[in-house]
Amino acid sequence: MNDRTGGTATHPGAGPGPGAHGVPPRAGEPGTAEERFRGLLEAAPDAMVIVDGTGAIRLVNAQTEALFGYRREELLGQPVELLVPHRLRGHHTLHRNAYAANRQVRPMGAGLDLHGLRRDGSEFPVEISLSPLETADGLLISAAVRDVSDRRAAEERISELAALVESSQDAILAKTLDGHITYWNTAAQRLYGYTAAEVMGRHISLLAPSDHQEEIAALMGRLRLGEKVEHFETLRVTRAGALLDVDVTMWPRRASDGTVIGACAIVRDISDRKRAEAELTALYEQQRHVALTLQRSLMGTPPAVPGLVTASRYRPATQGAGVGGDWFDLIPLGAGRVGVLIGDVMGRGLEAAAVMGQLRSAAHALAKTGMQPRRLMQALDACVADLDVPDQLVTCCYLVVAADEAKVTLCSAGHLPVLVAVPGAGARPLTAPVNAPLGVGDILYEQASAAVPPGATLVLYTDGLIETPGCDIEDSLAALTATCGALFTAEPPAPDVVADLILSTLRPDAEGHDDDVTLLLAQLPAAPLASATTTLPARAASVPEGRAFLSKALAAWNCRDKAHDARLLVSELLTNAVRHGQGPVTLHACRTADELTVEVGDGSPHLPEPRRADEDEESGRGLNLVRMIADSWGVRPTDEGKTTWFTLRL
Repeated sequence: MNDRTGGTATHPGAGPGPGAHGVPPRAGEPGTAEERFRGLLEAAPDAMVIVDGTGAIRLVNAQTEALFGYRREELLGQPVELLVPHRLRGHHTLHRNAYAANRQVRPMGAGLDLHGLRRDGSEFPVEISLSPLETADGLLISAAVRDVSDRRAAEERISELAALVESSQDAILAKTLDGHITYWNTAAQRLYGYTAAEVMGRHISLLAPSDHQEEIAALMGRLRLGEKVEHFETLRVTRAGALLDVDVTMWPRRASDGTVIGACAIVRDISDRKRAEAELTALYEQQRHVALTLQRSLMGTPPAVPGLVTASRYRPATQGAGVGGDWFDLIPLGAGRVGVLIGDVMGRGLEAAAVMGQLRSAAHALAKTGMQPRRLMQALDACVADLDVPDQLVTCCYLVVAADEAKVTLCSAGHLPVLVAVPGAGARPLTAPVNAPLGVGDILYEQASAAVPPGATLVLYTDGLIETPGCDIEDSLAALTATCGALFTAEPPAPDVVADLILSTLRPDAEGHDDDVTLLLAQLPAAPLASATTTLPARAASVPEGRAFLSKALAAWNCRDKAHDARLLVSELLTNAVRHGQGPVTLHACRTADELTVEVGDGSPHLPEPRRADEDEESGRGLNLVRMIADSWGVRPTDEGKTTWFTLRL
């Protein structure tokens, strides 16, 4: 045992013993007193060691044996340095002699760093109280020795934690349950600008802006209930009046019986993070705006088609890149026909949008030629292959609406079924062959025609409308069909209203979808007021026969003001069909409220083109005449050959 730099480890105990009762029994006193002394020595809670003036051990108790690991007989008569670590014994004798010369009681916990040595050679920290005893045999010194290993370990742990708290980059503070500050570390001073002396005992509301005072009361109420508050983001105010974005974690501080007696808080400055988040959000929104602007530019604005009432909705994805590959288009084909196109490039981002833009442009140009849906899809499949985008798949559906025939011809490349909704008759999918998506390659696309009554509405959409994680696609399609059937009553709302109702039913969370959503409604025009069709053989006599047939129809339709031009133009088309085409020749005329359309079909696949005829040529002027007189005209290929048509406004 050592004292300061190795002094005597003889320290009077706090319990009863020789040091507490003056002097031990003198020789010759009754034996009962000596027995009483020894009994008191054994009853002491600490290890008791009594040495004489030479430092020899005279008495020890059982606690000494337990603490140092020696038997009593091994200690008696031995120098007390036996219980002192070897590294400290050199100074121990000097300190012991100095204490003998200057005798005074030294209590426990005198602030000395003392250590004892066990029999097994292990050292341990101790506290020692010393007390001099004058006896007839000379000076005795009693030492009460207490093992403080556990306490030292706890103190070291507390010291370590205190150092960690003080070195923390986060503000750490403690407060009473009524909100008065009781602890304030260095980081808190850096964060708020107040020293510990300035805030100690003041209310925590000092740190909150005026409009956050109720928040302080609510937080303290939660702490009083024993609740922990984690990562609460709020505003706090510094001594200079600056506002800080902070992240606060608070927890209740409890007494040994579990009672909440206070609270502690860790406060982290997140102003830089908030600024970075705001900058990232602004940058993201800017990039998203650019991407969406690009996408909408690539998607284009479908033109208004006479007689066709449409409504469209497009919602970009609200998660991730946002911009995607959905598109739709309406293409006036002339002669009362309209092409309707919808597609979806799988994937998202600018790459998908770029592919979408190229395919839309290609599809629009191909459709303007009057190409049949299956041929258009075949050409688009080649376009996807030419784009050389690995693993790029595209779903697409193209329809040609012929209102005068109450017919829709469509080809689908892996796209979701088109619905047709008839007022008062519900909704159903249009039957069409199931073709592979574009980009698979080496696919022979098939088309189908379906009767669609005038006034019916076609419902086209992309998968973002009905596909959600974990959903069954068949169930979602059934839900869309049922929704459309319920909306298209005998007198349905306007298409714009229907489109909004479909979206609100199928996609009620406008900000929670992770895919583009595209919806297109196209309400077919009413049936033509009148139509007439005849079939003629491919011979010269068919020209006057066809002209007479058209004259009779125009007279019945009260279109006499256009009869001369119509007869002139149909003569040119019939002459071309008879001379250059293959029979039979079909003549079809229909009248709407606004225009007259005349079509001449034959069995030749060769598509005529206007050309400049030389002065000595007798042919080559017919189509130029049609081009000059008709309000619009064109040629489209058919499975049987071709059809040449013109329109005249009424």
